[in-house]
Amino acid sequence: MSAPPSAADLGDLALGTARDAGELVLRLRDRGVEVAGTKTSATDIVTLADQAAEALVKERLLGARPDDGMIGEEGDDLPGTSGVVWIVDPIDGTVNYLYGHPHFAVSIAAEVDGEVVAGVVVAPRLGLEYVATLGGGATCNGRAVRPRLGVVLAERLLATGFSYEQPARARAASYIARLLPRVRDLRRQGSCALDLCGVASGLLDAYVEEGPHIWDHAAAGLVVLEAGGILEVARSPVGKRVLICAPRDGFAEFREAVVEAGFLAGEGPEAGGTSGSTRGE
Repeated sequence: MSAPPSAADLGDLALGTARDAGELVLRLRDRGVEVAGTKTSATDIVTLADQAAEALVKERLLGARPDDGMIGEEGDDLPGTSGVVWIVDPIDGTVNYLYGHPHFAVSIAAEVDGEVVAGVVVAPRLGLEYVATLGGGATCNGRAVRPRLGVVLAERLLATGFSYEQPARARAASYIARLLPRVRDLRRQGSCALDLCGVASGLLDAYVEEGPHIWDHAAAGLVVLEAGGILEVARSPVGKRVLICAPRDGFAEFREAVVEAGFLAGEGPEAGGTSGSTRGE
């Protein structure tokens, strides 16, 4: 069994790999997007570029560290023996990628013994590289990032996302209808990872969504933490994972508004449901 390297070394490997994957998906996009299949619904697509990028990431990471494990959105779920597990979303924002919108990213996190210690989110079309290591801070393109502080709820720019499953979309619409009148405005940009990084860097003031998976937020969650924010993983009334993200300053106020909007199990107007771990559905 090989000993895990430092968080910085894992971050460097993740960043180099994400850059290569980003270059690959840009080249493939310029040739035209080919849809390889669907997942939760007919509108929840997988492209050949998603699959090719995940294959490249797997080759780079496990080629460098063959004893590591990996969890990938497109199906790679490989056990390892080193204590290091890579959590990978090859294209976060695939529908944006399909349509040619620039708001998509490659997300790679390194987890050591169950704790994320390094994370990168690379948006190749936007030219943004978010990097964080546990205890080492968070940067965008090499410059430290910080969230906006002292923003009252009524002046917060909120971001969210919506599942591609129709019942989940209807639930989300009801939650957001209660929350939207209490904030400045709402953005739905199509990449959970980039929106979380937006909170970390002050481009957004908060984020909430029912349904994201671990690969959507593992890397970006560390960026948030190291920048000075909080990312809580809770449970919705139907047992789905709910992400709540905001700066530490004012997080409690935003969370209370999320509860009152009905997002969380056992709290707010749609109380009930189950709790669970931060992994899985």
